[in-house]
Amino acid sequence: MAIKGAAGMKLQMIYKDDESGGEGCPSVYLADNGEFVVQGPQVDEATAGELRNVLPGETAVRISAEVILGAVRRFTAPDTREH
Repeated sequence: MAIKGAAGMKLQMIYKDDESGGEGCPSVYLADNGEFVVQGPQVDEATAGELRNVLPGETAVRISAEVILGAVRRFTAPDTREH
């Protein structure tokens, strides 16, 4: 199921894995509609086979717990996002 209004979102990077160097991923972004967008290496075919209810247009990426927790810390910190 496509998320209504998800096309053409403006993104603000809120966290990037410090171990990935100057470029690359994984990263977490906050979209202008309040949703999160996650960038990371796509899972392999065998792992993708473990997923449930994958709909057309959906994919899965790998991202460490530290990146998720770092993004949550920044998201919940004062002055991280417009209110």
